[in-house]
Amino acid sequence: MYVQHTDEIPQTRPTPTSSGHEPTTVERGSFCTAHCSCGWSGPARRSRDRARTDAAEHSAS
Repeated sequence: MYVQHTDEIPQTRPTPTSSGHEPTTVERGSFCTAHCSCGWSGPARRSRDRARTDAAEHSAS
């Protein structure tokens, strides 16, 4: 999983999971949101760790 800052170039590329999902997190200001290549997106979170957990839970389902 990688974090994409809207004002920076991503440092690493996402790796597909066995389910075919490619979850990522995007930061906007003080909020972080989990997104997936399938079109899913989680709620905006102040906790980056919780946004990463949202992404992991989505890819596991």
